[in-house]
Amino acid sequence: METVTELTDNVARAKAIIITEYQGIKHKQLEELRRSLKKSNAEFVVTKNRLLKRALGEKLPAIETLLEKPTATLFAYADEVAPLKELLKFFKVMTFGKTKGGLLGNTALTEEEVMRLATLPTKDVLLGKLVRQLNSPIQGLHYALQWNLNKFVWALEAVKNKKTV
Repeated sequence: METVTELTDNVARAKAIIITEYQGIKHKQLEELRRSLKKSNAEFVVTKNRLLKRALGEKLPAIETLLEKPTATLFAYADEVAPLKELLKFFKVMTFGKTKGGLLGNTALTEEEVMRLATLPTKDVLLGKLVRQLNSPIQGLHYALQWNLNKFVWALEAVKNKKTV
């Protein structure tokens, strides 16, 4: 029962839940993956499908068909994309394991949609682009005002130099 409680807590906190096939991963490799995912505030959990079905509660119908065969679940708590990229990179290096689908919030994702989600930039990159775009008009105004002031100073300097000659 304790496992179901932990899983229910994970499901409630997660922004994204990705269901994967993990067969072939050795224990040391699994621990390495878990350490790398912990850096991006995510968790990779191997559980019985029956327990995960209980923990999913009302979210279950959206992904119930994915819970066949042995599965592992990626719970992404902060950024939906960064842990997924890390997981797919791990699967590619190990040449086994694959995603089956998942949930983004309450929206069900197919395997193809999960792969498309992995191609998006991470949250930090998107926030950086947003800040740069919001700052761009202000910088343009600053440079425009500075350019006119510079032209004025240069004109005054030219007039001063002309009078002294």
